Amino acid sequence: MLPVELTEPARRVGALLRARGDTVAVAEGSAGGLVSAALLSVPGASAYYLGGAVVYTVAAVRAWMAGPVDMPKGMRGATEAFADYLARSGSAHLGTTWGIGEAGAAGPANPYGDPAGHSWVAVAGPVSRTRHVLTGVDVREQTMVAFAVAALSLLEDALNELD
Repeated sequence: MLPVELTEPARRVGALLRARGDTVAVAEGSAGGLVSAALLSVPGASAYYLGGAVVYTVAAVRAWMAGPVDMPKGMRGATEAFADYLARSGSAHLGTTWGIGEAGAAGPANPYGDPAGHSWVAVAGPVSRTRHVLTGVDVREQTMVAFAVAALSLLEDALNELD
């Protein structure tokens, strides 16, 4: 069962997407599929959710994100630019109105030196935004949920900005 802190923003986002006739694609890393799971937990999600990918490794990014949007040379994960790339590429692959990208370090440690509980989330669409997330904790499950909540909240803010 998904926590209510995920399902409530997903319900609001789903209602906004349906009302506008918009669609969304998700490309997430450290959230591990929780953004997609939350969106899909809403009855009627097939009206707006076209697909998503958990791109947790470089191999996954190359396999599922490459193509319609070029990834700049030297870009690394867990950065603002990478989260934006994921949002734009996922949306381009599926032809959606919106794309959500998430890239971070769930913790408790990682080989890249990023602090646990650090992520960037991005939304690409009629309004494009990014947000830096610092949870201050290194409990993996908590950070994953926090990253997913941040991504959903960022999309909700962008959708509300258009009204």
